[in-house]
Amino acid sequence: MSSAQRTTDHDTIRKWIEARKGRPSVVRATHQNGRKGGLLRIDFGDKDEALEEVEWDEFFRIFDENDLAFLHQDKTADGKPSRFSKFVAAGDDDDDDGDDGRDDDSKGKSGRNG
Repeated sequence: MSSAQRTTDHDTIRKWIEARKGRPSVVRATHQNGRKGGLLRIDFGDKDEALEEVEWDEFFRIFDENDLAFLHQDKTADGKPSRFSKFVAAGDDDDDDGDDGRDDDSKGKSGRNG
């Protein structure tokens, strides 16, 4: 079984999303500029009309203002690239995801520099 990893590092998040041909997005019905931005999502494949694509700067502004972390899986159990991801509270270590709760920052990566 492949485990999930948690990070707040903008470069790591962007590379993971782009490697899977994802687009930074928000749920259209929740996107209100100036009010914490909306619910973040990653749009994969065909465009989802319920989502609004946003620029990376806007995506990470919302991410930081909401004090989020990115939980993601690099590969499936059979070794294929995984699209599993979710946004969680940065301080929430109670996920049952097999993660040790450490940021990529603890592995020598830089912090939030989007």
